[in-house]
Amino acid sequence: MQSAPVTKYRPLNTVHLPQRQWPNRTLTQAPLWCSVDLRDGNQALAQPMSVDEKLELFELLVKIGFKEIEVGFPSASQIEFDFCRRLIEENRIPSDVTIQILCQCREDLILRSLEALRGARKVVFHLYNSTSPAQRKYVFGATRADIVHIATRGVQWLKQHARGLIADGTDLRLEYSPESFTSTELDFALEICEAVTDVWQPTPASKIILNLPATVEYTTPNVHADQIEWMCTHITRRDCTLVSLHTHNDRGTGIAATELALLAGADRVEGTLFGNGERTGNLDLVTVALNLYTHGIHPGLDLSDLPRIREVYERTTRMDVHPRHPYAGDLVFTAFSGSHQDAIKKSWDQQDPKAAWDVLYIPIDPADIGRSYKAIIRINSQSGKGGVAYVLEHEFGYQLPKLMHREMGRTINELADATGRELTPQEIHDAFVRDYIERSSPVSLAEFRTIERGSVVTCQAELLIKGQRRLVSGSGNGPIDAFVHAMREAGLPSFELLSYSEHSLGSGAEARAVSYIQIKTGAGRTFFGAGIDTNIELASIKAVVSALNRSLD
Repeated sequence: MQSAPVTKYRPLNTVHLPQRQWPNRTLTQAPLWCSVDLRDGNQALAQPMSVDEKLELFELLVKIGFKEIEVGFPSASQIEFDFCRRLIEENRIPSDVTIQILCQCREDLILRSLEALRGARKVVFHLYNSTSPAQRKYVFGATRADIVHIATRGVQWLKQHARGLIADGTDLRLEYSPESFTSTELDFALEICEAVTDVWQPTPASKIILNLPATVEYTTPNVHADQIEWMCTHITRRDCTLVSLHTHNDRGTGIAATELALLAGADRVEGTLFGNGERTGNLDLVTVALNLYTHGIHPGLDLSDLPRIREVYERTTRMDVHPRHPYAGDLVFTAFSGSHQDAIKKSWDQQDPKAAWDVLYIPIDPADIGRSYKAIIRINSQSGKGGVAYVLEHEFGYQLPKLMHREMGRTINELADATGRELTPQEIHDAFVRDYIERSSPVSLAEFRTIERGSVVTCQAELLIKGQRRLVSGSGNGPIDAFVHAMREAGLPSFELLSYSEHSLGSGAEARAVSYIQIKTGAGRTFFGAGIDTNIELASIKAVVSALNRSLD
């Protein structure tokens, strides 16, 4: 990298727009959506999709609810042509779906594209040519007038040849893109768009689509919004025009650029599922749509089974969705931080199903997009007591007393430190059972029974203490109190009971009870124990033994 000052690069020009309105606006409705997965997304794949894979992805896009789908570049290859024909000839296009194709402003390519579209009911014919100063200088060696002539001549050819090759019943609309719009002088972008519109002659009932692509993202989203607002306010036939966006993600802000440009007046958005596309990718339509949804604006797309959408996308494109990808990534509904886990658990427990969604750190209800609650919290050495308690409760049904959370959390953190990795829910459960339920040293319970005489309960117990068999008995105001006295008779260290709780584990006749006991030793230290049994009384006695063993460890 160059040291300061950097002289190799230059900033893009900003837009003089002192009366800009977009910063004061709020989005209130979804835009028109156009998926370009099958064209722009497909051309960016190391291994382009087969016809069958494109058909499967097309059907997925229809199911999601896209009403405009760019299906390919039929003049570019036979595969693209054949795919377009198969969609039409096999009647795979629903009556409310418009297919879109891309074509350069060349007569032979326009003719070939029109042949591919024979029999289609609704078509957007997308013409484009490059307009930026760099393209004019390095690629075409052309003047502004030359570039305008390329565009208008292409539209004239389309109008001329469409009459003979497209049936009278076909709804044919034009989309025009001044490629590299964001690096084109605004006055020239407007000039060429106006010239194209003059030739096409759109009406309010049959609008032209002027697509203003950020073919390469060069600048900050606010400048892009200024460019779009400038165009929206200077287009002379705005009522006959749909202003369309097509952002890329070279600076990592394609989504932000789109959202601000919608505030600036754009009507339509092109992009792909999960942002697949050239270089750093196209706009991610899923994220923009769900961003609207989380603000109470329905996007008009059905993303309720996002795992299925992701599965088809990954299989047909051979691309992977990043674990941290918004909404769809494996890790986006997880929390490793202990403080985050605790906040999620507390806010989720208090979430009123009838109230607005307000769970901390989780901006969308995972159930709305087909995600599972079970993987919300995962555990590593950075996790806290709340996360451990959450996993034990939601995965295995254990409702640990609040004061027990810290103790159990410490146990799991030590295990995570020892392994140096994330712990699975099963490993957390196994550690809980090993440390609390199955702990049998130095004391284990072989047999226990009670006799009640009025308000006094007497117990008789058979214990194994360091492998030595002992028969003990004791009396108290209940089974637990009687057992504590019996253990003192056996010469075990004295302790007092601080708390007791229990709940059922499962349901039905075979349900077991789990008990939690907290004791305080003569040295003033406190320990929890846990016990499980189909008999609630025995579960409690086992919990006492568990706590004592943990205190003697």
